[in-house]
Amino acid sequence: MWVRKRIDIGWLDLLSASARCVVPGSRPVASERAEAAWSADGRAFACLSVRSGLDLLLKALELPAGSEVLVSALTIPDMVRIVEHHGLAAVPIDLHDMDASPHVELLEKLVTEKTKAILVAQLFGSRFDLAPFVDFAKEHDLILIEDCAQAFEGDRYKGHGEADVSMFSFGPIKTATALGGGIFRIRDEALIARMRTLQAEYPVQSRWFFFKRVLFYTVLKILGGKLAFALFVRTCRLLGKDFDEVLNGSIRNFPEDEFFASLRQQPSLPLLKLMIRRIRNYRNEDLDRRAARGALLASLLPPENCPGASASSHSYWVFPLRVDDPPRIVAAFREAGFDSTADSSMQPVEATDGRTEAAPETARGLLKSAIFLPLYGEMPESEIRRMAEVLVPLLRDAEPAKQPTLHSQTNPL
Repeated sequence: MWVRKRIDIGWLDLLSASARCVVPGSRPVASERAEAAWSADGRAFACLSVRSGLDLLLKALELPAGSEVLVSALTIPDMVRIVEHHGLAAVPIDLHDMDASPHVELLEKLVTEKTKAILVAQLFGSRFDLAPFVDFAKEHDLILIEDCAQAFEGDRYKGHGEADVSMFSFGPIKTATALGGGIFRIRDEALIARMRTLQAEYPVQSRWFFFKRVLFYTVLKILGGKLAFALFVRTCRLLGKDFDEVLNGSIRNFPEDEFFASLRQQPSLPLLKLMIRRIRNYRNEDLDRRAARGALLASLLPPENCPGASASSHSYWVFPLRVDDPPRIVAAFREAGFDSTADSSMQPVEATDGRTEAAPETARGLLKSAIFLPLYGEMPESEIRRMAEVLVPLLRDAEPAKQPTLHSQTNPL
């Protein structure tokens, strides 16, 4: 069976990471080198994760309690949790149906005198034009934060030049993973200085913790092989466990009961060294191969079933598919030898205080009807075509899930 997601890291990377857990070195020097590897202009900031960096950013900004942050209507719940922890309100910006970009035309309806920032997410590996959001942020004197955790593009994109903050993730399931870590690009020198000062007060993640993480994801990489994954699935069934739940539960980054304590740490030396290695050595051709497989699959499926595929730039970090009955399609697809899941770490951001103009209708509909397909560069084109051959009849058996029409037009930008 083709597993839905492979850990994007090589065996030599894992071996190097293991060795770095015992080799001495200077953590501050490694941090400077990781930041310089991303950007030589001194505007990069290395941290434990995107969550950690967002928490630090909001600490450093010290926005007034009760301020509002306009947020892409589909994101991971932890991002909203962090926003609200700092006494701020997250107001969702609903999405365009086809390219999954935040609906820029909604901003004028959502902005109030309390609005202080915009946090927009580049979803699924796609990237939309940020220029309209830059213009709106300048017009209303707002801080513009670009979440690129799902949109790594090698050395081709390091963040929009006019975004105040651009956030990139090297988390375990991300492209070019370092099994953790985040890099922020920050325009304001005073802001980055405050974040450095705040982070310096945190304890350092232990080498032993990172070593255990390397071992764990080595096992998951082994399970990424077809035979190993088939054996894993069979073992879970024999034990009466849902392998979907086992997989999803195994990759949660921060324990729920100690969430903020876990993310308020400085990255360890071996983590920083691995980040440097991944940034410097990542090959764009690997990204191109995956993007080509994604474009091929999208061309073989009905466009209305492929949210995000119409984006002008897409690396297909994941491939979501909109279907009428996710459990039925997932079961049939697995029978054909392709793992998939309807489970997602993302959730719609719900409007608060009765703001009906902020209801995330498109985001709700997208997530309710989405499954996620296996898609990576190592898959032969023949298997991509076979995937489409399996899917097309399944999609024809029933009408595609009805979507709300409020924001369903393609983004003209």
